[in-house]
Amino acid sequence: MREQRSEAGAQDVHAQTFSRGRGSGGGREQLAVPRAEFRSYYGRAVLKTPVWEWKIAAYLFAGGLSGGSALLAAGADLTGRRELRRVGRVGALASLVASMYLLIADLGRPERFHHMLRVAKPSSPMSVGTWILSAYGPGAGLAGAAELMPSALRGSAPGRLLAASARPAGLSAAAFAPGVASYTAVLLSQTAVPAWNAAHPYLPFVFTGSAAASGGGLGMLLAPVAEAGPARRLAVLGAGLEVAASRLMERRIGLAAQAYTSGKAHRLRKPAEYLTVAGALGAVAGGRNRGVAALSGLALLSGSVLQRFGVFEAGVESTRDPKYVVVPQRERLDAGRPARGDDRGPQFPRVVAAARAARGAAARVIGAL
Repeated sequence: MREQRSEAGAQDVHAQTFSRGRGSGGGREQLAVPRAEFRSYYGRAVLKTPVWEWKIAAYLFAGGLSGGSALLAAGADLTGRRELRRVGRVGALASLVASMYLLIADLGRPERFHHMLRVAKPSSPMSVGTWILSAYGPGAGLAGAAELMPSALRGSAPGRLLAASARPAGLSAAAFAPGVASYTAVLLSQTAVPAWNAAHPYLPFVFTGSAAASGGGLGMLLAPVAEAGPARRLAVLGAGLEVAASRLMERRIGLAAQAYTSGKAHRLRKPAEYLTVAGALGAVAGGRNRGVAALSGLALLSGSVLQRFGVFEAGVESTRDPKYVVVPQRERLDAGRPARGDDRGPQFPRVVAAARAARGAAARVIGAL
């Protein structure tokens, strides 16, 4: 038989666990050890690590570069800068093709992109982003193809038609370029990944600034200095927006900021900031020198690449450490808010409200027929 614990032994265990308050608490029992801070269930991860590979981080960069280049190409076209226009259009097309390849390669099956076109859901960043890419792609493709068209075909009827459609196509691509540059940030911030979700007010500005900086950097790297004035201005504006939004994000998103300021993400994003600032300073101080302009453009492109990979790594790391999930949940519960933090509403409330109103009106009209 198991030996029964004696009464004295039980009292010893009780004495080790509790202490009698003899001060102002009187005979009230108090814990002898501090309360344990609940962080997870036996240290296990709460969320699954994203299955996305490096291709998605590269896709984020390529899509942003395409949007920034298309915007730059449209401005160059309207101001008569032919070489800068060519660099922007070809850069937009090449980076768009690269981004689509990376996206489809990560999806595994090309038809999955087609399946996303079956519905249009304004409250879904994935659905909105798919339609933005579908609207942006033809314009960027036609404008880029017009620049790459061989001279022998320019005099033919198809060649003349393509050349005539280049400007409208380029302007159409430029109209959708800001959406292409920023929708991926909205897509990431709507996931359950803590580092991305907490940064939802700032991540679109980081990505948009990074896209503008990379587009301007490409123009500085490949276009003649005499025509690269708009590229320099776009690069400086984008770099300033990216660095300011990134710093603001690190200071205001609370615990999730540790995912950006530590580990592999920090090792990527810190040189990204240095390169971006150096490229912007080079554009301002020595952008009219061919060597300085090329080095500054290369620095801006490198900074944009590292920024996207750093944001990607911060999100992956935040799913591995359960504190990024549990601690904010506890804080929301203590504040009387839902633990899931889903009370903030849609990312674009006015767009969603307008789309829902239009859908309701269309349903009433169809019902009345």
